[in-house]
Amino acid sequence: MAMIISASRRTDIPAYYSQWFLNRLKAGYVITRNPMNPKQVSRISLSPEAVDCIVFWTKDPMPMMDKLPEIDSMGYSYYFQFTLTPYGRDIERNLREKEEILRTFQQLSGLLGKERIVWRYDPIVLNASLTIPYHLQHFERMCGALSGYTSQCTISFVDLYSKLSKIIKKNIIREIGTEEMLEIAERFSSIAQRYGIELRSCSEKLDLSQFNILPAACIDKTKVEEVCGHPITWSRDRNQRPGCGCMKSVDIGVYNTCRNGCIYCYANHSDASIEKNCKRHDNKSDILIGTISYEESMKKL
Repeated sequence: MAMIISASRRTDIPAYYSQWFLNRLKAGYVITRNPMNPKQVSRISLSPEAVDCIVFWTKDPMPMMDKLPEIDSMGYSYYFQFTLTPYGRDIERNLREKEEILRTFQQLSGLLGKERIVWRYDPIVLNASLTIPYHLQHFERMCGALSGYTSQCTISFVDLYSKLSKIIKKNIIREIGTEEMLEIAERFSSIAQRYGIELRSCSEKLDLSQFNILPAACIDKTKVEEVCGHPITWSRDRNQRPGCGCMKSVDIGVYNTCRNGCIYCYANHSDASIEKNCKRHDNKSDILIGTISYEESMKKL
């Protein structure tokens, strides 16, 4: 059975924890806690023989790029889910200037090849300033800049989690109607096709196939086989949202540890919890946050 490492849906490991991650690869294992049951601790082998592929999720991989040659030399296969939107610091509070990150995208593609970077333009957020014309303008501009640097773009529409109530009341994020989704999908599809980029949708209930937009699998069997160079056994990840087509993977991240500051994020509860957790991070530790006591039981994967 193939083991895919997700690094990570829960936090931005390339942006903030790349040295820790490289240290874990060198050590050959990592320790994780079950986020639903912190008393359940697992020791996960990270040897190249045990890991078929690593999927990195990031909004800014620059801190990891100087470590990629060493990761390559160790024999790991991997690709990136790279989220890049046009939003400013009112939405994504702590990111570098977007034009700088766009250049980083191009540089990373130059190192790895366009097939190993999936561009994510998600989530799509609407409000008084972030209108449909705003998205059409910026999506086309970014397609022009990234044409030849990626072959696929994944879109999704913002989910209004209950914890976003204050942001919703302030009209920073609003619900997106079905007709608006259809208009955006149709226009985005037309734009993407002109620039040779395949458009997919992530965990959307709405059928967008009429616009040649098929459901995405972010941890995708075809992509993983393409990257690692051999066939793998497929098993659906049933721990993800309904409509998710991802393969089963092992996520080594921790919630409430990402410092990107995106106001729509499901993985963080508060700035205070992030600050508290980040103070407990040690690059030399075998777990991302905190420590493991000898008394805690281990479950090998």
